[in-house]
Amino acid sequence: MGRFASFGDRMASLRIGNTRYNSPMVQVFLIGFVCFLTPGMFNALSNLGAGGAQDVALVDITNSLLYAMFCIVGFFSGSIHNVIGSRLTLLIGACGYPIYVGGLWALQVHHVRPFLMVTGAILGACAGLLWTAQGTIIMAYPLEKDKGRAFGIFWAVFSSGAVVGASIALGIQWKEGDMPNVSTGVYLAFLIMMLVGVVASQLVLPAKNIVRPDGTLVELEDTLSPKEEIREFFRQFKDWRMLALFPMFFASNYFYAYQGAIVPFIFNGRSRALSSLITNLGAVVGGLFVGFLLDLIPAKRRTRAIIGWVIVTIFLAGVWGGGVHFQRLFKRVPNPEDQWRYDYNQGRAPEAYGLLFMYYFTDSLFQGLAYYIMASLSNNPFKLARMTGYYKGVQSAGAAISFGMDAVKTPYLTEQIVSWLLMFCSMPLALLVIRTIKESNYEDEKTVHVEDVPEEKIHVALPAGHHAQHDIETGSDTKFQEELQDRL
Repeated sequence: MGRFASFGDRMASLRIGNTRYNSPMVQVFLIGFVCFLTPGMFNALSNLGAGGAQDVALVDITNSLLYAMFCIVGFFSGSIHNVIGSRLTLLIGACGYPIYVGGLWALQVHHVRPFLMVTGAILGACAGLLWTAQGTIIMAYPLEKDKGRAFGIFWAVFSSGAVVGASIALGIQWKEGDMPNVSTGVYLAFLIMMLVGVVASQLVLPAKNIVRPDGTLVELEDTLSPKEEIREFFRQFKDWRMLALFPMFFASNYFYAYQGAIVPFIFNGRSRALSSLITNLGAVVGGLFVGFLLDLIPAKRRTRAIIGWVIVTIFLAGVWGGGVHFQRLFKRVPNPEDQWRYDYNQGRAPEAYGLLFMYYFTDSLFQGLAYYIMASLSNNPFKLARMTGYYKGVQSAGAAISFGMDAVKTPYLTEQIVSWLLMFCSMPLALLVIRTIKESNYEDEKTVHVEDVPEEKIHVALPAGHHAQHDIETGSDTKFQEELQDRL
């Protein structure tokens, strides 16, 4: 851990052409790459339907445990992150993913059912930490004008992990034809990539090393004391906006159980791999669309958020409404042999591919709007870490309930309608929060600026053509100046 940390600190001053390693967008790309190799690969497996396994009920139970632990740890993960720092949070968080794939592999080869449930619970606890660090980085590091595209870049890179994972699975599975489940070679490939992701997590820099393009710092403190963090943790629940966002957060992963359940009903083994590829392409396109849209609309920030809200609402109505029509074509059956199990070009498989693409496109819009709303409420990385932890905790509570709902064989149409209504009904409350968004939070939060300190004292390696001078609102304390100079 110490070697990784010192290596990362040395990398802070690295330049690649005119791009600084410690610039926000480089770090957004890096956290996207880490998630590409960890939850991205997990999503690729999940989109194969039941994690590529045939025992849907067991995987549903495991996912319920996973998201229950995710919920419990998620609520406190922001505070854990603020006390132990981003690097250690990411390292612990990334480790859960290869452990979970080991559980799927053991189920496939040795039929060890309890071990899968244990690995699911471990992954849930680890995921709460990883996703909190991720949310803090993509919302706190960039400039306010870049927060939408930061989500878009992250989401595209992260979702590309599932695209690549699905492509690998598709290549391995294609010659197997209509096998009902995936081969062990798929699990081995995913395991190796996730282990690389664990190592890559230590390349991400903490907030104290980040310098924005305008010469401002993200945060001067590296961590908070436990006492300070406990006080701030409880203070966040006094903000009515967090309560108003609860339904949106709760609904933001609820649909995954339903979408994952219908895939093994519709497709055979190799067609499930193709489905994973197509759906995650939808996520990539959706993430880029909503991220850049929210930044590039020529209007004030609140207006951009309202326009994004309108677009997301329209897609929710259209895509999920169309999904009701498709879902009425089939029902959950008691025997696996009665499922459709089409190959990629048979029956209604092409229609299902199109619907699933649009589901994931719309899901990205919904989550992108949720991140943009949170990112617009603050620039403080500690506050955003707590907010992300709350978001992930509530989100995972919804996912745990949805997988439990699927595990008891709830009719597909019921699951579909409940998922849709939860998202749709959360939108009015989200709009209330959007209406409180300010054009900027820099002055209100007394965000640390470094714009007027003479360059002979502190030189910040800005992109070519920039010569910013810096102002430190905290004063001219000598020790502080020395520490700041060391960081930059």
